[in-house]
Amino acid sequence: MSKQVLPVVDLQAVACCSPIAVRPLEAEQAAVVAPMFKALGDPIRLRLMSMIASVPEICVCDLTPAFDLSGPTISHHLKVLREAGLVDSDRRGTWVWYRARPEAFRQLGALLDLPAGSAQATA
Repeated sequence: MSKQVLPVVDLQAVACCSPIAVRPLEAEQAAVVAPMFKALGDPIRLRLMSMIASVPEICVCDLTPAFDLSGPTISHHLKVLREAGLVDSDRRGTWVWYRARPEAFRQLGALLDLPAGSAQATA
């Protein structure tokens, strides 16, 4: 497994991006957004993100039993989601609580917005 470190995504940099149907992304913009998509590209992380986003906040102690994986592996996946800017976390005693960052998903959604009737939408 790769020991690649993902930089924490600056959501302000993502906000500057027009929808990809309006104009192509600049290289710098794509580099900012790619870690978010990469984090969601893993089935375990996508499931974790779904569990986190479906409630206001959730304890890691409630996430771990849903998977046939070790605690450290779940922690690694949660770290990737956090570094990608998709979740926030708070330590409370011995447990860490996670919550989705709605602004990150609004920005990703806006980036992927494909207006009805556009040439790309009818192809």
